[in-house]
Amino acid sequence: MTTRMTETDDGILAALLRRGVSRRAFLKWSAAMAAALALPASYAPRIARAVAASQRLPVIWLRGQDCGGDTMQFLQATEPTISQMLLDLLSVDYHETLMAPAGDGSEKSLAEALAATPGGYVAVVEGSIPTSDDGTWCMVGGVTVRDMVRRVCDGALATIAVGTCAFDGGIPGAAGGPSGAVGVGSVVSGARVINLPNCPVNVDNLTATIVHYLTFKEWPITDGTGRPLFAYGGLIHNQCERRAHYEFGEYVLAWGDEGAQKGWCLYKMGCKGPETYANCATQRYADGTSWPIKAGSGCIGCAMPDFWDTMSPFYQRLPPPVSLTPAVGVDDVGTLLVGGIAAVTVVHGTLMTVRETRIRSKEKKHRKAEAAARAAAALPAAPVAPGVDAPAEAPPAAPGAPDTPAAAMADGAAEPGALAAPEASPDAPVPPAPPEARSAWLEAPAPPAWPQDPTPSGASAPEARGDDPRPPEAG
Repeated sequence: MTTRMTETDDGILAALLRRGVSRRAFLKWSAAMAAALALPASYAPRIARAVAASQRLPVIWLRGQDCGGDTMQFLQATEPTISQMLLDLLSVDYHETLMAPAGDGSEKSLAEALAATPGGYVAVVEGSIPTSDDGTWCMVGGVTVRDMVRRVCDGALATIAVGTCAFDGGIPGAAGGPSGAVGVGSVVSGARVINLPNCPVNVDNLTATIVHYLTFKEWPITDGTGRPLFAYGGLIHNQCERRAHYEFGEYVLAWGDEGAQKGWCLYKMGCKGPETYANCATQRYADGTSWPIKAGSGCIGCAMPDFWDTMSPFYQRLPPPVSLTPAVGVDDVGTLLVGGIAAVTVVHGTLMTVRETRIRSKEKKHRKAEAAARAAAALPAAPVAPGVDAPAEAPPAAPGAPDTPAAAMADGAAEPGALAAPEASPDAPVPPAPPEARSAWLEAPAPPAWPQDPTPSGASAPEARGDDPRPPEAG
């Protein structure tokens, strides 16, 4: 087996053509790989050229504590088929389930594979790695899987951890597990680990990861947990075909009810899609046929760290977001948020109304003050009769003296014993003016015409106004 997988050829495309794969099918597969890598369709020709010219990539596949589901997914791959994956795209030099040798022969095959491609192979690990009791919970040929993984992964181009168990321990690593199971990244140091969780792994993501390396000569960008962003960079909730029902508040409330029959949202039945990052909705299983939510079962969040502990119970609502108040659920938090936003909106509207009212009141007062000022400026000054002197300004009061007679009286500034002048009665008769003042007033010339009254030409000011400032002669 090792000899066949290390022989040279003209590249992967040449091998595919010899086995009856058409060029059209190869280009179609390249376009599918571009879509799986979340790349534009324009990258399909580049992927086709790179993969066509590449040699088969040696792979050493190890298994730890697992159920075999990831290997089953690998065997059920359709793009390309399993025969193409084994013989052309990948050169699987060691896989305990697929290879013919057993016992001591399998150990010999592993040693030959490591010696044939030192530092030029890819390690694929399936299943968790037990660490309790010095790792003796899982052994192959008298060697613990922990030591075998360290031996193989330390010399690999990269290590691809397939499935949730290889990612972080999965179900064997859940709380209470006796084997102390952990993910691959916890037992290897200094090795490049790319995690492809999901239970089981989607083989399209595995193929796309290897194709990315063959095309760009580098491994895909990963997030903080080592998961490629092309596969685990978006929420399942945002790509789900039932998202529209979520927006319209159409939920399945019981298994088999009307909503379940109509394909409504499974959020209230425990679906963890709103907080799970994976591409299950777009890269479905079984050649893109289906995935759990399409089949009527909610997402259990198996692509997320410690999903068995953090996402359970799987068929109930999301865990309370506030750990200090376990009685507060998602609905309560949503109600509080909506109520708080409504209250803030009302307060904001009230304050804006009060502000606008004050502004309008100030503007109204300002307009009234301006109008009064304009009216006062338009009034003429009162004329002074000829011969009558303007009242002279009163001399400044002595320091400390009262400002007005009234103030002086109020302050007791009048001389002791002085009698106050009697107040004038409004009905008292006005005394006649002395004859001298009357004669001076009659002999005074007439005042000039007022500036605001236009005087007709040829007429004197008194005649133009039709009045005479002089009083009539006494009869």
